[in-house]
Amino acid sequence: MTDWVARLQSTLHAEIPLTKAMGIEVVAYGDCQLTLKAPLQPNINHKSTAFGGSLYSIAVLTGWGLLFLFLQERGLTGQIVIAKSDIRYVRPVTGELASTCQLPEPDIYDRFLTLLQRKGKSRIELTAVVRDSNGQAAVEFHGVYVVLGN
Repeated sequence: MTDWVARLQSTLHAEIPLTKAMGIEVVAYGDCQLTLKAPLQPNINHKSTAFGGSLYSIAVLTGWGLLFLFLQERGLTGQIVIAKSDIRYVRPVTGELASTCQLPEPDIYDRFLTLLQRKGKSRIELTAVVRDSNGQAAVEFHGVYVVLGN
């Protein structure tokens, strides 16, 4: 586990206790992409599939975590909050929850960074996808994140 990944893992469990209860783990980070996973059992519903609230949580946290790492790598800090979101539940998840989020094109995140450094506040839209055990998209999440610089 790289230092960045370990830092995110400990930050999630310390600052967002729900992540520990859900069993969320940071499993991959690189190429401007983050993947979080969680076991089904602590996130199960009455239909023996993943609970919708757990699916939303892991998706929103994948975007949050990606921004956290992106800022940390650049020596920046700030408060990351979700300002707006939209989620589409395409199919049930019957196994492990696996959510992936990738940064948009460099010109978009460069503009995001420029505004953050110039104005102390910026926003960016991110998409996370939770896949089922067959690798098909089960949840599509779009979120607008705001970062308030410190």
